[in-house]
Amino acid sequence: MGVFVFLPLVLPLTAWPIAHLATQHLHPRTATGLLSAMAAVMALCSTLCLGLLMVVGTAQLPGNPLPDGWSDPEVRESVPHDEIVGKAAIPVLLAVVMGCGRTLLRHWRVRRRAHAALAGLRDTSVAVLPDDEPYAYALPAGPRDRIVVTTALLACLDSRERQALFAHERAHLTARHHRHLLIVQLAARANPFLLPLRTAVSYVTERWADEEAARSVGSRRAVARAIGKAALVSRGTPAPTLAAIAAPGPLPRRVAALLAPPPPARTWPPLFTAVGLALWSAAAGAALSATFSANSAVTLLLLLHAATPL
Repeated sequence: MGVFVFLPLVLPLTAWPIAHLATQHLHPRTATGLLSAMAAVMALCSTLCLGLLMVVGTAQLPGNPLPDGWSDPEVRESVPHDEIVGKAAIPVLLAVVMGCGRTLLRHWRVRRRAHAALAGLRDTSVAVLPDDEPYAYALPAGPRDRIVVTTALLACLDSRERQALFAHERAHLTARHHRHLLIVQLAARANPFLLPLRTAVSYVTERWADEEAARSVGSRRAVARAIGKAALVSRGTPAPTLAAIAAPGPLPRRVAALLAPPPPARTWPPLFTAVGLALWSAAAGAALSATFSANSAVTLLLLLHAATPL
């Protein structure tokens, strides 16, 4: 395997400029899919890399339950500086597993509490809570997808802005944005180099919902006003994986984008442009990361199989 086993750990660095270019030049729908897929692939590859290193490190520990042949020199030579990186990978991988586990547990608890809070209300697509705190968010799954909004927030908006609010939240539910948000949350837990992708996906999902709301309402200015008012008074969402019109982020950019003409319908830029070349490079980087990880996995599995006594 050699040094190639380490590449999946650092290749996510190539996603930083791509995240910036995608949010600036791609349609939000395309940017959401591209960045979410990149985050998932690179997170899986880096986690697999840590797993391979952990196998080598664990096999050297006295009293381990692994076959003795797994600590043979032929296996250790497949990883540069195996004594250091192999053992260091053990706590790092445990931290990744625990971090992802906590994220999933929090996501499940928040959604369970949110659905429990709506238990006494009518089973409608919009749940209006009599609360003095102004907030709204899209709540997926459960008996049905629902938009949760408080009377305090509705009181801050006029009728056109309320239509924009509901259209925005319905767009989140229709496009299943909570899945993209959860993917990038887990990816950032698996590899901190993917944090810019998490931030970028949080932004482009909101931009996607903004554009869908503007198309549904027929007024980009009404959506911009609704976003501005909601952001000024709302406390946000219970969890980062629940999308909302007042989600934290670069609000001035969202408002400026709505006051500008709609983004072009073209989903992917031509290859022989600066943006197209950069985005194709990102896709190639993700493919290389997966290839190097798969090559390392197969090589190590063959070595472990050969070193396992019959």
